[in-house]
Amino acid sequence: MSGYNGWANYETWRVNLEMLDGMTCEDLGIIPVIEDERDRDIRDLADILKTYCVELVEQDAQGFALDLALSFLDRVVWQEIAKHMLDDSLTLSN
Repeated sequence: MSGYNGWANYETWRVNLEMLDGMTCEDLGIIPVIEDERDRDIRDLADILKTYCVELVEQDAQGFALDLALSFLDRVVWQEIAKHMLDDSLTLSN
């Protein structure tokens, strides 16, 4: 797969744009800390982001539409979005 608008793929770009735009780490309960815990923060935030988006989709979709939406979400590079969100939070806090 090739990149899309600076993101790993279309799915990652689209979910970040449509489902997560304007959200911060703090909105999701992650407070960025020191650099040596960054990998853990990225993993934790990526898990939270995926759970959040899956729950949103499950509220509104069912059957075949739900299957398609979940398949779309499976192709998202959650850690890329999490890293971007953490970078934004650290930039704003400095």
